[in-house]
This record gives sequence, structure tokens and C-alpha cells, in this order.
Amino acid sequence: MAPALITLLLLNALFNAVVWPRFYGRVAKDARARDADGKPTAFLIVHAVLIGTALLLAVVSAVVAVAAIFTGV
Repeated sequence: MAPALITLLLLNALFNAVVWPRFYGRVAKDARARDADGKPTAFLIVHAVLIGTALLLAVVSAVVAVAAIFTGV
């Protein structure tokens, strides 16, 4: 069971690390991301927080998976 969970955690980390930064690039280029003065809108801020959270979870998943590998769980 442990190898399957470790694999799942690593796949989760990889997926989040690959997908979300590319998505942020698309969000940042969207016309709704900035107002007429060039200031970030709620659209950009909310997406940045969501993407940041996803990347944080990716790091946590990777750390837990590596810790599980080295502790022999």
C-alpha cells in the first residue's frame, strides 16, 4: 500500500508543478487580470492565491513522499 501512496503523492506533485505555472501565464495575460490603470484585479489575485496554494501542496506532497521513501514506510 505504501508504494502506491508514495507514487500518488509524487504524481500529484509533478502534475501541480507542471500544470499550474503554465496556467498562471495564461491568467496573467488575460484582459481581466488588470484594470485600465494596470493594477491587478480580483480575478488575478484570486487565481494567484489558488495557484500558490496548489504549488504549496505540490511541495508538501513531494516532501512527504521523499520522507516516506527514506524512512521505509
